[in-house]
Amino acid sequence: MHVVGVVGDIKYRSLDEPPGMLFYVPLAQQRTAYVLLFVRTSADNAANGIAPALGGAIHAVDPAVSPYEIITMREQMNRSTAAQRILVTLLIVFSSLALLLAAMGLYGMISYMVSQSARELGLRMALGASPARLLALVMSSGLRLTLAGVVLGVAIALGTTRLLGTLLYDVSPRDPYILAGVVIVMSAAATLACLVPAWRATRLDPMRALRL
Repeated sequence: MHVVGVVGDIKYRSLDEPPGMLFYVPLAQQRTAYVLLFVRTSADNAANGIAPALGGAIHAVDPAVSPYEIITMREQMNRSTAAQRILVTLLIVFSSLALLLAAMGLYGMISYMVSQSARELGLRMALGASPARLLALVMSSGLRLTLAGVVLGVAIALGTTRLLGTLLYDVSPRDPYILAGVVIVMSAAATLACLVPAWRATRLDPMRALRL
């Protein structure tokens, strides 16, 4: 065998596999029904721009051989990660639904709490509590639950995200920026869910609330 080239670390079958040891052999010593060619070009539309020239070069070597398919490296990478992208898309969809359900549940619970505490809130207003004070009181109840849920969720995520390692590429399952983004999104959704019933609490009529 003749050494015709040396490469560094290579991922042969998929992007998520660890780099392994590999060697190449001349085409005459390789028993395969097809051959892959990797061609570097500076053309803007690589796949279409190089196809005629590449086909002509192959026919010049052997008129009985023609290229089966010419695609860019980006398209090849997209194909190799298609399964992971589908799973991640499904995960995003179900996570969004879970976030929506959680926000709706928190909204319903805070609304129920406001309706049950209408007399107390009316009494506070009659005694001089400002709308801002009532808003902060109702918001604090919902945000305390949100804080407990976020802390518990982050703890569970740190213990289970390693199972998602095969779906990720070039990012850690415990990336601090990703976790911070999740916390911000959850906190924003919870704040919006609590804000509407809290604002409604500040619009209560004290006399009507006391008669309930």
